[in-house]
Amino acid sequence: MYALSQLQQVRLNYKPQLPNSLKNISQCHLESVFGKSLSPISSEIAPLFPHTNHLVPQKIVTGKLTDHLPLRVGVVLSGGQAPGGHNVISGLYDALKKLNANSTLFGFLDGPAGIINNKSIEITENLLGQYRNQGGFDIIGSGRTKIESPEQFAAAEATVSSMNLDGLVVIGGDDSNTNAALLAEYFTSHQCKTNVVGVPKTIDGDLKNGEVEISFGFDTATKTYSDIIGNIMRDALSAKKYYYFIKLMGRSASHITLECALQTHPNIALIAEEISDDKKNIDIIVSEICDIICSRAKQGKDFGVILIPEGVIEFILEFQILINELNALLSHEKQHHAKIEEIVSKDEKTKYISELLSINSKQCFQMIPSEIQTQMLIGRDPHGNVQVSKIETERLFIELVAFKLKDLKQKGIYKGSFNAQPLFCGYEGRSCLPSNFDCQYCYALGHVAALLIDSKATGFMSVIQDLTKSVDQWTAAAIPLTSLMNIELRHGQLKPVITKALVNLSSQPFLNFKKSRNDWALKDDYISPGPIQFFGPSQISDSITQTLSLEKGNQQ
Repeated sequence: MYALSQLQQVRLNYKPQLPNSLKNISQCHLESVFGKSLSPISSEIAPLFPHTNHLVPQKIVTGKLTDHLPLRVGVVLSGGQAPGGHNVISGLYDALKKLNANSTLFGFLDGPAGIINNKSIEITENLLGQYRNQGGFDIIGSGRTKIESPEQFAAAEATVSSMNLDGLVVIGGDDSNTNAALLAEYFTSHQCKTNVVGVPKTIDGDLKNGEVEISFGFDTATKTYSDIIGNIMRDALSAKKYYYFIKLMGRSASHITLECALQTHPNIALIAEEISDDKKNIDIIVSEICDIICSRAKQGKDFGVILIPEGVIEFILEFQILINELNALLSHEKQHHAKIEEIVSKDEKTKYISELLSINSKQCFQMIPSEIQTQMLIGRDPHGNVQVSKIETERLFIELVAFKLKDLKQKGIYKGSFNAQPLFCGYEGRSCLPSNFDCQYCYALGHVAALLIDSKATGFMSVIQDLTKSVDQWTAAAIPLTSLMNIELRHGQLKPVITKALVNLSSQPFLNFKKSRNDWALKDDYISPGPIQFFGPSQISDSITQTLSLEKGNQQ
């Protein structure tokens, strides 16, 4: 047992509420919902899932008390951490024991690799008692191994068969739930009895649609980041001499940046999807930032806060082209990758690759600060691709803005003083103590997963809906994983994947942001949300994200 703070000890005893529909789980069963308006499965997807493409949404209903056989279930944490994962496992364990006290839950160690290598532990009450309502994924660990080769699928089947598992619960994001869909199809096609269920997890918030209202972890992470941003804003307002460029997690979408902007009111927040939609190049973006800085300087304000989504450069056209060219040149099977590895000097590396780029990409590459150039060439992923998350985008914008302001000062347009500080809000939001919302949401998701396995339902995602209502009115449901999928080009091959949800520029959260940002730009309308509250008035301790509230039409 590791050391616990007083708050952690108190949180161990927190009792998450359940929706009314899940309180008497022994009387619950699934009921098919025909005619539900889900996205139709495409003609490209259906042939890839011949055994699971016919599934329809399910709702949880209460009926008569029935006997339930003991179940043997495995659970795996897949991908990056997100607050609430331990509560999914807690909800799963408690539900299995309520259904039949002789049920057994096993946790696969260190992510999907534990399934392939048949490494697991039994999750007992004594073990679980140390992790209820706690952050992190450390009860069994996580990992990013993908089960995709024929040998890996065969190994996974051998593992679940040798353990005589009735079910496997995959807790993860879009890639992990894609894996869950593929496993469900594979097991069914091989007459393996193990039913596979997915649970929606990612702090990025890009695993959602009309049925999945929010992925777990997003609530806690954005509240954590907003607390940090609010503190920085008070510092900016107090010292009155720094511009803080804050990069926020969100590899493929700007949901975190949008939510944090709604919570804190920064002077500038870049939304990558809008940049892409407007086809803005880097010069336009930098000029717009400088225009606001110049306007604030005229008011005597040489300070401010700027929010930047992690993956924004992939939404800027010239960087998209540059990154694609670098990926093509430096993939592991190309000779240029080996050459770059041989070159010791960073300057020589950048010089070598510059000569291989197209004229426009070369110009784009050469305008980038040398440190950022190096980040684009080294530390590549296993496929040889640029690791965009490793690029210090906040420093890139600081350099480009500083250069532009210097030119404007020489022309007499800018008369202020520019001192910038970079900050990255990232890993501190992934494993913190989950909010009350995420504790309860995840606990309910675990219960639904248990019911799906008990009902021999495979290829579904556990879903809780009506999340803007009180917990007792939440709706428990399940949707087919195949309904979330499309075909995308991944590493040169067309593959079925769950679609990432980008920020909808017609949605109420974005429209509210768009309506207010001009005022935020020049006024110091900063809001400090403060740290996550676990106790006290419900409107504070049980609050939900503004994104979720606005999407459902219940502005807080």
